[in-house]
Amino acid sequence: HIEEAGITEEYVGFATLPNQVHRKSVKKGFDFTLMVAGESGLGKSTLVNSLFLTDLHKDRKLLNAEERIRQTVEITKHTVDIEEKGVKLKLTIVDTPGFGDAVNNTEPITQYIDQQFEQYFRDESGLNRKNIQDNRVHCCLYFIPPFGHGLRPVDIEFMKALQDKVNVVPLIAKADCLTPLEIKKLKERLREEIDKYGIKIYQFPDCDSDEDEEFKQQDKDLKESTPFAVIGSNTVVEARGQRVRGRLYPWGIVEVENPSHCDFVKLRTMLIRTHMHDLKDITSDCHYENYRAQCIQNMTRSVFHSPLAPLSPPCVYPAPLQLRRMQQMLQKMQQQMHEQEL
Repeated sequence: HIEEAGITEEYVGFATLPNQVHRKSVKKGFDFTLMVAGESGLGKSTLVNSLFLTDLHKDRKLLNAEERIRQTVEITKHTVDIEEKGVKLKLTIVDTPGFGDAVNNTEPITQYIDQQFEQYFRDESGLNRKNIQDNRVHCCLYFIPPFGHGLRPVDIEFMKALQDKVNVVPLIAKADCLTPLEIKKLKERLREEIDKYGIKIYQFPDCDSDEDEEFKQQDKDLKESTPFAVIGSNTVVEARGQRVRGRLYPWGIVEVENPSHCDFVKLRTMLIRTHMHDLKDITSDCHYENYRAQCIQNMTRSVFHSPLAPLSPPCVYPAPLQLRRMQQMLQKMQQQMHEQEL
């Protein structure tokens, strides 16, 4: 009808909204918190350095066997700002030295994750919500030793303790210790045991029907490769006339970024290039929302069982008094949360 009337359809401009969102996002920058867990000597630090091409542990002190046994589980944070093609990423690596070296102790790790949820909940419930810092753990890479015959009791206990709090991604560490056939058999065994013990690891979302075939194939390959068998290296060696990151052995060279040698490239693709935003979405929409709902439920229960008289409808009070009463109620809730911690 518009054409019949001789009126040409004009360009309104809302098609540029994605560009506006992109510019704003790039200007603000992104943040991502990655936890690595597993016993010492499995190459956690080396793999993280290989993934993000940075050195997060310049001044690290290597402990001997006796010191490692005495060492308790502690949480260490390393934050680095990375920029690539104008896009800024604030990367936080949460390490858990001491875990799995002596007596298993998952409590400090689960407490740390809950503390980040609690801090975000407090900031979100406060009056100044403009610049909330997000330190919630978005993904946990759990390193499984390559020299076992499947999951150990400590592996099962750890993943089950964290499965409802964070996206758990199991990895087979130091994959260059195994032959391709051994890796295949170990992956099958681990998948069977993960199903058998009801462990909820990170599940890749299904592809949309309108995705191109290349992306669908890439997604299929990623799903079939879990748990990823990885190798890390910060050393550059020469192979076939090219300089590559890898490990030099008497029998040959293991290339970190060669898909026929290990799943490093697939892990990097999943973690950074294709599923980083999904990991953040699940953290926010699922794990954090469950924590938040539980907190609100507990606080509501404690407020309703409080000896104080119930609040009257908000519309009865003028705006300043209503705001004051809301602030008092919020302070009371925060105080109760603090008392529960103690």
